[in-house]
Amino acid sequence: MKRVLPSVTAAVHTERANPPDAAVPARPRIDRRALLTAGAALAAGAGAATATALVREPAAAPAAPPPPAAVPFHGARQAGVTHRPLAATRLLALDLPADADRAALRALLAAVGEVLARAADGGLDDPRLPGTPPVTSLAAVGPALAARLRLPAPGTLAELPALPGDRLDPARGGGDLLLQVGAEQPWTTGLLTEHLLAAAAPHGAAVRWHQSGFLPPTPDGRTPRNLFGFKDGTANPDPADPALWHRDGTVLVYRRIRMDTAAFAALPADRRELATGRRAATGAPLTGTAEHDDPDIYAKHPDGSYVIPATAHVRLSSPRLDGGARMLRRGWSYDDGPTDRGLLFCAFMPDPALFTRVQTRLAQRDALTPFLTHTASAVGWVLPGAREGGTLGDGL
Repeated sequence: MKRVLPSVTAAVHTERANPPDAAVPARPRIDRRALLTAGAALAAGAGAATATALVREPAAAPAAPPPPAAVPFHGARQAGVTHRPLAATRLLALDLPADADRAALRALLAAVGEVLARAADGGLDDPRLPGTPPVTSLAAVGPALAARLRLPAPGTLAELPALPGDRLDPARGGGDLLLQVGAEQPWTTGLLTEHLLAAAAPHGAAVRWHQSGFLPPTPDGRTPRNLFGFKDGTANPDPADPALWHRDGTVLVYRRIRMDTAAFAALPADRRELATGRRAATGAPLTGTAEHDDPDIYAKHPDGSYVIPATAHVRLSSPRLDGGARMLRRGWSYDDGPTDRGLLFCAFMPDPALFTRVQTRLAQRDALTPFLTHTASAVGWVLPGAREGGTLGDGL
């Protein structure tokens, strides 16, 4: 028996109190198969339109950053002093044979100078060093060699006297010729050291010590932080300041300083700031609000105590205590093991007696002294730069 399906109208549920309005026409019957077919067509059309849009309008690739600029090797002054510190550094000390004369020193300087000049312009023949710039460097002659060869060094050039608290390892300091290279990566400084040693070996120069260092990632124009977490190098003089130079040369004082980072970190935050004389977050002196505010070492609280304590590092190292004389300070961190981490401190000045005065005050009264140990030291006459067409040591 054939079954008769009810009509759409008959299937509509109505209530007696709300009869359907006769004026409203019955809704047309929708074919479900036609609806699905139309939906699929619309989806396919939308997908095709989207794909076409993606093909026709590809997303723009981000522009590659420009390569870092090379730092010229030739110039009146060496770029290792005049240029900003690069993220990786390697210091290297060489000793010359006892019978070396000025000619031997000049030949050695010419050999290492050629390596440094080629490294600076990316022309060093080494497939491991593609696109090496920027590279900076400096060469400095130690006081003993300068005296033995009667070089025209500044009359102030001399080894530092014994300083309070020093625990110096002679094998890590001193040297006849001090070299420093800087680059963006330790890979580069390590390979440059290899090339320098290869150039120096035929001249009888022997390695006395070497030390690598690094800076934390730091935006351009900002002051890097040391392993205590404080900004290091604030209030430096301009490298072009004539007071730093002697006939386009200057004097380098190098100190390897071990830092007890765990003991310092255990201090309360306010004590760390009082010991330093600056705020950890901003680098501002305790008497100011911004990093480069001049510390007022004479400002006092109402009770008569100094705002920057008498034992604060900033106060004891203030140029005001040395008639305004300042040194150009450059610092890199080093990490030679869990118990041997710290700062490679390089300071440039015409007379190393300035460093002796400052360090003597610090060793005696600085609140940071219990957390610092000076383990190595060196002094060198930073030679004038190599002029275009010339090389290091031409003036000797």
